[in-house]
Amino acid sequence: MTMLGTFIKPMHREGIRFVAILAAVTVLGFWLWAPLGWLGLGLTIWCYYFFRDPKRATPTREGLIVSPADGVVSLIEPAVPPAGLGMEDRPLTRVSVFMSVFNCHVNRAPVAGEVAAIAYRPGKFLNASLDKASQDNERNALAIRMADGRKLAVVQIAGLVARRIVCFVKEGQGLQTGERFGLIRFGSRLDVYLPEGVAPLVCLGQTMVAGETVIADLRSDEPARQGRIE
Repeated sequence: MTMLGTFIKPMHREGIRFVAILAAVTVLGFWLWAPLGWLGLGLTIWCYYFFRDPKRATPTREGLIVSPADGVVSLIEPAVPPAGLGMEDRPLTRVSVFMSVFNCHVNRAPVAGEVAAIAYRPGKFLNASLDKASQDNERNALAIRMADGRKLAVVQIAGLVARRIVCFVKEGQGLQTGERFGLIRFGSRLDVYLPEGVAPLVCLGQTMVAGETVIADLRSDEPARQGRIE
């Protein structure tokens, strides 16, 4: 990778019109008053950065479950998956990854499999780091059926300033681990409901990289990991 490539990442197509609008506002701002132009330039650069879509090196060994989002693990707790996914109504281990407005917001499939169901539900726009955001906020849930027949749920949850959940896939579509499946604009959260009996290999406060960080291993009998923040 070149030095330039370290700092300048490709932008997802979802961000093109937002950057174009801010660029036009920036030009107008410079024409009206220079400080407005500089402010617009800063916002344009930030918007480009927000919609960045860098390449990721996804581990390919079968059984690995990777993070669907960049961010920080904010919750690990038992919870019942969203209704409408055809999954049993009993608690599974839920790992929540909170994304700030500075994280990359392209979402990636945590496992390979078939999209068995998609369930969208409108809702509120509470702080996505709160526990009740899983129930009250706008969300889009996917059930992914793996090769062994088990299902894993991944849920896109809108946040305090997020106003648009984008899903690129449809029911019946196949996904590879780490493949892009959606995006949430401007701050949000991703929940992963692990299959029954699978323990998380991450801990609260851990920084996650979408498509790269391993959340759990279907083949592992290691107990849930503990950690500390220093």
